[in-house]
Amino acid sequence: MDILRTILIIIYAVVCVSIIILTFMQKKGQQGLSGAIAGSTSTDNFYEKNKGRTKEGSLRKWTKIMSITFAVLIIILGVVYVM
Repeated sequence: MDILRTILIIIYAVVCVSIIILTFMQKKGQQGLSGAIAGSTSTDNFYEKNKGRTKEGSLRKWTKIMSITFAVLIIILGVVYVM
């Protein structure tokens, strides 16, 4: 059981570091309160329709995947440490 814990902790550390790196690589996506009050640009342009295929979209997708992996690993590590 100690080997499983060690492997899970190593995977957990890699996921944590990757979430931090992916988060810092992303650009600021929100305009903040001023954008909500004044309104933002039109979302009917080519970039907005295809932004999932851009670098920012890819980073956002991988951040979500790593965050879900992070949450699942927390639950698994909690179960493993109770045993």
